[in-house]
Amino acid sequence: MTSRSPASPRRAFWLKTLHEWHWVSSAVCLVGMLLFAVTGITLNHAGQIEARPRVTTLQGTLPEDLRLALADAARRHGQDRAALPPALQRWVQAQWSVDTAGREAEWSADEVYVSLPRPGGDAWLRVSLPDGEVEYERTDRGWISYLNDLHKGRNTGAAWSWFIDIFAVACLVFCTTGLFILQMHARNRPFTWPMVGLGLVVPALLALLLIH
Repeated sequence: MTSRSPASPRRAFWLKTLHEWHWVSSAVCLVGMLLFAVTGITLNHAGQIEARPRVTTLQGTLPEDLRLALADAARRHGQDRAALPPALQRWVQAQWSVDTAGREAEWSADEVYVSLPRPGGDAWLRVSLPDGEVEYERTDRGWISYLNDLHKGRNTGAAWSWFIDIFAVACLVFCTTGLFILQMHARNRPFTWPMVGLGLVVPALLALLLIH
C-alpha cells in the first residue's frame, strides 16, 4: 500500500478553497475587467480616436413669479454656493428633463450658473436674473468618451465610486488566489516563477529605461 503524506489532505483542502475563491472572484470581475481592459486601450490611443462632440442648446424664459422668487433667493445667497430653489428645479425638470438635484449653483448679482458635468460629456445651466432667460447647453462626446470616463471615475457619482472600490477588492482576491495556486503548482511547472518574474521585470525596465 502507498502511504499518503500527512500534508496531502491539508494541501487538497487549501487547493480546493483557493480554486473556489479564484473562480468566484474571476466571475465577479469578468465584465469589469473586460471594460477596463478595452478602455485602457482607448485611453492609451485617445489622440488617434477622433471624437465629434454633439452640442445641444435649449433656451426658455421663467414665469414671472418664479423669476421674482429666484431674484429674492439671489439676494439672500449673495456670492455663496447653494442649490437651486426646489421650484426652479421642478421647472427645469418639467421643461427639459434636466435633473439639478444635489447640484450647487454659483450665485451672483445678475445670474445663477449650474455646472452639470457627466461621463462622456458636459453640461451647464444659466439663469439670467434681470430678465429670467434660461439657457441650457449639453455636450455629448460619444460612447467611447463615456466608457473612458467610467474607467477614470470622472463625474460618475458615489455609486460608481463604490463599484470601483468593490471591483478592485475582487481583483485583489482574484490575483492573490491565483498567486497561491501558482505557488502550489510551481514544483511541477518550472517556468512558473520565471514567467511571474517576467511580468514584473518587463514593466519595470520600460519604466526605468524608456519613460522620461
